[in-house]
Amino acid sequence: MSFKLFFASTAASMAMMGSASGAFAATELQWWHAMSGANNEVVENLAKEFNDSQSEYKVTPVYKGSYPETLNAGIAAFRAKQAPAILQVFDAGSGVMMSAQGAVMPVAEVLKKGGYTFDKSEYLAGIVAYYSKPDGTMLSFPYNSSSPVMYYNKDAFKKAGLNPDDAPKTWPEVFAAAEKIKKSGASACGMTSTWLTWIQTENFAAWNNISYGTNENGLAGTDVKLKVNAPLFVEHFQKLADLAKDGTFRYGGRTSEAKQLFTSGECAMLTESSGGLGDVIKSGINYGIGQLPYYPGEGRPQNTIPGGASLWVFGGKSDAEYKGIAQFFHFLSQTKIQARLHQVSGYLPITKAAYEETKKSGFYEKNPARETPILQMMGKAPTANSKGVRLVNLPQVRDIMNEEYEALLAGKQDAKTTMDHIVERGDAAIKKAQR
Repeated sequence: MSFKLFFASTAASMAMMGSASGAFAATELQWWHAMSGANNEVVENLAKEFNDSQSEYKVTPVYKGSYPETLNAGIAAFRAKQAPAILQVFDAGSGVMMSAQGAVMPVAEVLKKGGYTFDKSEYLAGIVAYYSKPDGTMLSFPYNSSSPVMYYNKDAFKKAGLNPDDAPKTWPEVFAAAEKIKKSGASACGMTSTWLTWIQTENFAAWNNISYGTNENGLAGTDVKLKVNAPLFVEHFQKLADLAKDGTFRYGGRTSEAKQLFTSGECAMLTESSGGLGDVIKSGINYGIGQLPYYPGEGRPQNTIPGGASLWVFGGKSDAEYKGIAQFFHFLSQTKIQARLHQVSGYLPITKAAYEETKKSGFYEKNPARETPILQMMGKAPTANSKGVRLVNLPQVRDIMNEEYEALLAGKQDAKTTMDHIVERGDAAIKKAQR
């Protein structure tokens, strides 16, 4: 069933009033989010800082579970006419929200209601483009944009006789290092990965400049046919399946669960969001950061595509709520806030000023690998293969992929069968969702 069917055609309204502040009650703005661990602490601190800065509005963060769970909670709340003021939606849900005409209000209009002018030239182009309509209208506020990187355990590298200051750059180099680590006993497993869909499929396609699907992966039209059974995809996933047989590669789960395999020291390498940095730091592991691996080939690597999530605003809210949301988004856009958010969380700064401020402060000179996710995404102009992925039912397609990947890694089928199944099932689901 298409996710569009979850939305009603008319917007609901719900004015939420918070606790009294002096003689007047502050307008409460519930912010439903999916941030856990160290990133949850960042959310709580940002809300507190905004609330302490003024008395008209109170942002109340509410954790709603994983990214898919938060999206589903927002859809259900909208249908029940109890939608929050702000909903954090992961990148895969962007197409779902964009198709929900009448349910959401573009953030550019929200900012205008609050007396602010949105100037897209102030934001990193790759991020703004992903969350905008073709005419450039920004639909959601890019709160936590990320790029996938590779974290590696320097102590395990040293024990295995590998250079702890030189991360492998290509997938063949990664596989060789993983096998050496496993064989030497430096770690119980050589490598793992979070998000096989976002990192090993969507970004894999963009970074290696190969097609994920027709119509520019869905950005040029909703009639998309998947192309993920091309030879390079098959080769890559067959290698992962082969390495999984003896535990050199270990599967951790569909979203970010595999991060724990790295932070515990069990696996020596992890491909994961740059936004996972906070938990890596908290683990106390002696880590390094390398770029996302790629396959050797002319013009590679190309560019990565944004992950993470953006903040969406539902339609039908009161003027007071919209003004408060606009003020909160303006607060989040401040250079000092964006620079700090980037430096403590690993997420990308969304404004050019925050990026320049971080560079000027000498942060990248002291932490050179921390600029890696930005350079990966912004280093080259995107091609038709690397602008991003946008399907009206991308969460559903990802579920199909995960089911087939799990069958592959369990030894029930080979990679060619896996990728053919994904294309067959995925194309049928996309066609049905369009109807």
